[in-house]
Amino acid sequence: MRPRPPVRGRGIFSGTGIIVIGLMATLLALIFPIWSYADRSGTGARTLSAAQTVPTRYGPLSALDRDFVTRVRLAGLWELPAGQEAEQKGTTQAVRTAGQHLVQGHTFLDQRVRDVAAKLGLQLPNEPSAQQRQWLATLNAAQGTEYDRQFVNIARLAHGTVFSLVAQVRATTRNALVRSLADDANTTVLDHIEVLEATGYVDWDALARDMASASTPPLSGSPAPPGPTADPSPATPLTASPSPTYPLPPPTTSPPP
Repeated sequence: MRPRPPVRGRGIFSGTGIIVIGLMATLLALIFPIWSYADRSGTGARTLSAAQTVPTRYGPLSALDRDFVTRVRLAGLWELPAGQEAEQKGTTQAVRTAGQHLVQGHTFLDQRVRDVAAKLGLQLPNEPSAQQRQWLATLNAAQGTEYDRQFVNIARLAHGTVFSLVAQVRATTRNALVRSLADDANTTVLDHIEVLEATGYVDWDALARDMASASTPPLSGSPAPPGPTADPSPATPLTASPSPTYPLPPPTTSPPP
């Protein structure tokens, strides 16, 4: 009796099985990067903007909005004393003028942010962050032209880092109070950037390196959301508050000898 020929197509490694396995592997290879990217993107500012949003009478208030309000307060807590010190220790009129602008700008912004926080029911910090305290300690120890350079470059880096956050909040917030505060912060931060650059002490190469590595992660201590209401009243429109204006000193290309 002749042996029966083997039945084809029953093994897992048959031609059809290999094709199916190959297609499944290709599909998984395409899906995994998309899933992985979506998972990583959950830590970005866009997710923070939509996360833990609560209703208020001034419009929805997101976690990014609350983070921004806290950062405005923190900026004033270290830049006010830094500006006052620069008015006294700066060796050039341009540095002393920059210090004066920091004092004027953050006196104005601190009043604004405390008013906004009170209306939104947010708690604000009362002391600078650890990094800001380190900056103040560095400036307190510096003297002469070294102080000028340290003051200008530390302050310029801090303002450049926060400038993008102000733009992000202004572009995305749905809260009228936060939007108005972002307008005032934008005017003030831009003025401070310009007046610091006018001293001629900005180290542009170091600034580019530091800005490339700088980031503004969400604050771990940002204020908790206020208690949401079941049926909030319509958002209250606000008239634009008068933004501060500052006379700038004449620009310089390099510090005086």
